[in-house]
Amino acid sequence: MAFNNNLDTLYRQVIMDHYKKPRNRGVLEDETLTIDMNNPTCGDRIHLTLKVEDGKVTDAKFEGEGCSISMSSASMMTQAIKGQPTDIALKLSKIFSDMMQGKEYDEDIELGDIEALQGVSKFPARIKCATLAWKAMEKGLQAEEK
Repeated sequence: MAFNNNLDTLYRQVIMDHYKKPRNRGVLEDETLTIDMNNPTCGDRIHLTLKVEDGKVTDAKFEGEGCSISMSSASMMTQAIKGQPTDIALKLSKIFSDMMQGKEYDEDIELGDIEALQGVSKFPARIKCATLAWKAMEKGLQAEEK
């Protein structure tokens, strides 16, 4: 039981660190994909810009407003996909979605800080907060493939 409490505390600290000191906050200029999405349920909104070159996400930045879960998730997502081939970025999004829904997911993939968000799956109302940035990234990369 103490282990779970310590792990929950660690995860909360990771989430709050990303919320207070977001990674990749800002806007990319030039030839980028731009995706705007919002969660009307709670008011979270994200403006995501991605630079994709030769099938790889070479840079990612976000701006937005929202709860700590939403903004932390955006920070973690941009860190996770930078430098990744688009198919891996989309695979990470699928794994994250499965994790949020409490489904089994490929645990061989290193998720890093993203694992801190797994507790969100216990709070269905917050899942949309956590997945907003990921859905925006999927939308942008799928549009890029067409």
